[in-house]
Amino acid sequence: MKNYHNEKISRYKKLYLDKENSYIYGVCAGIADYMGIDPVIVRIITVVSLIFGVPFVIIGYFLLAWLLEYKPSDMYETKEESDFWKGVRTEPSNTIRDIRYKFRDIERRLRAAEAHVTSSEYNLKRQFSDLEKE
Repeated sequence: MKNYHNEKISRYKKLYLDKENSYIYGVCAGIADYMGIDPVIVRIITVVSLIFGVPFVIIGYFLLAWLLEYKPSDMYETKEESDFWKGVRTEPSNTIRDIRYKFRDIERRLRAAEAHVTSSEYNLKRQFSDLEKE
């Protein structure tokens, strides 16, 4: 029995054909999306490899076009989610650091809110507002 959570995460780490940004089959755009770089760079590298006579580029291109699946259109809900998963693929240590920083910031703000709510000044203001309502 497979774990649904692991299947969902692994779909973000797969290499797909990117039909939205493709010129021919979407192989270069898919590789660029997977690596988190501009598709133009991958296309230039591919063309330069073809010019210098690397025959494996043509075979590899068509083999990838045949083997890879198309990227699901509903893969990312927001641009932030897309950027997050590109960061996970390209620089996982930075992603972990960023998440740790966000949690520390949330904890700091929560502690500040808790300190304000439990302070005597807050209780005094609440009592004054209760008196004004009466």
